[in-house]
Amino acid sequence: MTDSFRLGEDGIYRCDAFQEFIWQSHGFGTRLGNPHAEVTLRQIHSAAVFNAHGLTDRVCQGDGVATTTVSLTIGVRTADCVPILLLDTRRRAVAAVHAGWRGTAAGIGQRALTRMRDWFETDPGDVYAAIGPCIRECCYEVGLEVAREFSGLFPEWPPLTGKRHLNLVEANRRQLRAAGIAPEHISDSGLCTFCLPEYFFSFRREPANAGRMLSAICRLA
Repeated sequence: MTDSFRLGEDGIYRCDAFQEFIWQSHGFGTRLGNPHAEVTLRQIHSAAVFNAHGLTDRVCQGDGVATTTVSLTIGVRTADCVPILLLDTRRRAVAAVHAGWRGTAAGIGQRALTRMRDWFETDPGDVYAAIGPCIRECCYEVGLEVAREFSGLFPEWPPLTGKRHLNLVEANRRQLRAAGIAPEHISDSGLCTFCLPEYFFSFRREPANAGRMLSAICRLA
């Protein structure tokens, strides 16, 4: 299901479900504009998640970052991989996750929720998730070796014999639900980076010259 995301005049998409929480700001970047982020990571397609408190930009290697620090904007960069922003509505913790196929196979969304529980006492039942623009099943064909990494998440698949179109968004959605986020608290932009070159960079479409979009979130109060 595609949920309501709106493109602002600044060229940044925002999730309607997050907008009712006035103590946060967030955005998913496009070719037209990107939000600012003070702390990002040197992304390595892992399941490593860091607490942003006291960090400087790009000092750590990993693919998820979380914080409760007021006025500290955290973010991840993508160009086909899945950007996920997490919002703890009770503890006012926020997180940004970069979920490529390797990070998704390693359960980075679930790892981020575990770290938020350890650091901030986050209850997944209080968390909203927004999944931003990324490559979609229509355009994401993977080989047998990669597909095998996801067979446990997709028991409905017929036996694997070759290449398959992989739905990374659905893989992450199932992991987030298994971790305790309510299905109605997970919003998906429904936007494909490969299909929409006028709005998004895509590494698969432009491997020699792909830019990056920034997805970011901040606790304001």
